[in-house]
Formats: sequence, structure tokens, C-alpha cells
Amino acid sequence: MAEKFPMTPAGYATMKAHLHRLKNHDRIRNSRAIEVARGHGDLKENADYSAAKEEQGLIEAKIRELEAKTAMAEVIDPTKMSGSRVKFGATVTIEDADSGDVSTYVIVGEHEAAIKKGRISIGAPLARALIGKELGETFTVQSPKGKRDYEVTKVEWHDVPPLDEETAS
Repeated sequence: MAEKFPMTPAGYATMKAHLHRLKNHDRIRNSRAIEVARGHGDLKENADYSAAKEEQGLIEAKIRELEAKTAMAEVIDPTKMSGSRVKFGATVTIEDADSGDVSTYVIVGEHEAAIKKGRISIGAPLARALIGKELGETFTVQSPKGKRDYEVTKVEWHDVPPLDEETAS
């Protein structure tokens, strides 16, 4: 069975919008750039043509990637979930056992992750350590600074707002 790509409804909408932009704006703009560059003469020594063709390859590769991911998307709506066990889509508050520092993270799909916005990918070491933990449970994560012990102090389920285009790309 093919791999599913978990994502929130907002993440799915952002991905579809990015795909639309690539197909209906970037691809057309690039096609025009190729036509203009062709008009400049010898294609073997035409830097504008080479650059536009390279960009075309990148755009088409990104389109194929996003089409595959949207086709294999498993959209999970956190607002329809509940409970005190950490799963995909949970907003989790943890406390560092040593420093007492408190952090809150939302566990999201790979393309939705933005650590500065408190969003961690389901595949990140911290998220993997959190999955399946219960409210009040302690756990250890191996970080670049060594092993860190945390306690799950809150598990919430609410809507995950979309990321802006710059962060989501």
C-alpha cells in the first residue's frame, strides 16, 4: 500500500493553492520566458533560454511532487478529535523537567512544519517521542544538547490556521 501523507485541512488547502499557483501562474510565466528567450537567437549560447528551461524543470518537478502528495493526502481535522493521548493534529504543551521551560507545539504534516510558529512535523524526533503519550506522562528525547526529559502538561484539539505562502512553500 502506498504511503499516506497526513495533513491538516489548512495544510491541504495551502498545498492545493500552491499547486494551483504553479500550474496557472508560474508555468505560464515560465512558458512566456522560454518563448522570449528563443527569440534571442542561438539556443546553445543563450543564458536566458537555459535559465528558463532549468526553471521549467523545477516547476514541473514541484507540480508532480504536489500532485502525488495531494493524491495520497490523509486529511485529519483536529477539531473532530478529543482525548488526552497525543496524536497527529494535537496541540501539546510540554514542560522541560530540568529547566521548567514550557513549550507548546502542534503536530502537523511534513510540509506544514514551521518551528518558529510552533508547528513540528509528525516525523520530527520530538513529535515521534510525543505520539501516544498521555497527559501527565513523562518522556525523554535525544536532542543535539543531549537527552532531555519532558512532561506532557496539556493536550488540546483545535483548528490549525493556514500558514502564509512564504512559510508554506
